[in-house]
Amino acid sequence: MLTETDQAQDITIAGPLDAFTQELFDDLYINEESAAAPEELRLHVAGLLEAAETDTADLRHTGPIVALFAELHRIAHELDWNPGQLGLAREALENLARRHARIDEHGVTIGGRVGKALPIVHEARTRIADYLDRHAIEAPSGLEVWDRILANQARIKQALGMSDVDWDSYSGQLRHAIENVDTLASVVDLPPQAVDEVRRVTQTYRMRLTPYYASLILSGHDNDPVLLQAVPTGEMVDAVGEEIPPVAADHSPARLIDQFYPRVATIKATNMCAMYCTHCLRIAHIGAKDRIYGKEAYGEALDYIRANPEIRDVLVTGGDALVLPNAMLQWLLGELDGIEHVRMKRLGSRIPVTTPQRVDEELLDILEASNNRKPLRVVTQINTAQEITPVSKAAFTAISRRVAAVMNQAVLLKGINDSKIKMWKLCETIQEAYVRPYYVFNCSYRNPQFSHLRVPVATGQEIVESMYGNISGDAIPRYIATAGGKIPLHRTNMLGRKEGGLRLQKPWSGDRVLYPDADAREYGREDFGFARFRDMDGA
Repeated sequence: MLTETDQAQDITIAGPLDAFTQELFDDLYINEESAAAPEELRLHVAGLLEAAETDTADLRHTGPIVALFAELHRIAHELDWNPGQLGLAREALENLARRHARIDEHGVTIGGRVGKALPIVHEARTRIADYLDRHAIEAPSGLEVWDRILANQARIKQALGMSDVDWDSYSGQLRHAIENVDTLASVVDLPPQAVDEVRRVTQTYRMRLTPYYASLILSGHDNDPVLLQAVPTGEMVDAVGEEIPPVAADHSPARLIDQFYPRVATIKATNMCAMYCTHCLRIAHIGAKDRIYGKEAYGEALDYIRANPEIRDVLVTGGDALVLPNAMLQWLLGELDGIEHVRMKRLGSRIPVTTPQRVDEELLDILEASNNRKPLRVVTQINTAQEITPVSKAAFTAISRRVAAVMNQAVLLKGINDSKIKMWKLCETIQEAYVRPYYVFNCSYRNPQFSHLRVPVATGQEIVESMYGNISGDAIPRYIATAGGKIPLHRTNMLGRKEGGLRLQKPWSGDRVLYPDADAREYGREDFGFARFRDMDGA
């Protein structure tokens, strides 16, 4: 029990209890019955009281006091017994409440902690309980299924005749890239009807995925999120609709240049990628063959930037900026660093998730040298946590140590990341891989080829807004539509609906644009992609 010294210490801070603690006591004593509680329960709380009085006598610990009051709070609400019925003197409890406030470094009272904070924490836990229960099953990261990926890698190496040296090198990955249907069928388990359909689609659209990226495809799921991004389906040629001119065709003031904003310019440095995504915004730029352009083309782009001193930030993209040979990349970054008014640079690349073998010391040294001159950021696109493996995480970790920032621009895609579980997992996983969740783009409306992957804006808003208050603030991306520039899809930027889509407002200019929303009927279809063949092969 309390010693005279302890009582004296408590008396030194005697006085009225704070409002939170008074509210807690009123809550504990709301039942005014005087009948004694069962003996077993009285002994239980007597033990908690003794521990609270003894274990906190040195004014070092608050835990036993919190445990006592939390249990009294539970008993009062669940069993309807007040402290008096449990044999506890109110004076002793008030002294413990004062002792708690004296011990706590920030003066948090027992009423604030037990009456307010713990219920808030409990309520918050219930909000994320569903996510914690389901994320490892519904949205596993490549880290969590690495054993399955390794098994895939062994099988693919054998099928393609790749040595360990081939697998672990960038050149080996490109040399054995999967670009035809027969090779695809040898490494990815697809129904025969699906193979025939991919063969039909690839007569129109190029397909390429590296053996490493193919190893991320997990069997047992019709619409595996990696499979959907890498292998084209019939919707790409069967979808009807008007195809809008190539992206930025109306925002290209000079050769290889796109410019939507006065202080930012983009250099489309190549049409090459290590893999071609089925939702690629620049599908019209891919062409029939890979190209690195001549220096006269880059020269015109650089001359435009030199002639416009308002440009301070230049994005080098493609294609994929990191597909450029090291010598070319080093030269281009050096030219940009030599332009005084260019203060920031960015490189757009999917390489760290599609072919992380590209990230070697020579490349890292080039990035670091440029970053030491002026800030350099790497902007990537990761759309599912499945793309983060020990190998890609190591690549991002290495890059993050050499550049100013690594940022992710995901695309919201049906079946890939269009749920709270999948998007939360994506953002938390990439943040742990040293990548900042930056944007989530609504899938482009420009090309009918992508209509089967589009997600309604309202769904995207619900997903992104569900993150607030539930995951780290800097793990929450901005939700963006591309419509003549990047328009944030906050509800304040939505002016309503009209025939043909949503009316959006550009916050930087006040301009209003019509943004076609995803077709709700198309989004509601479950028989899309490879799921349409579920019953055709006897599965």
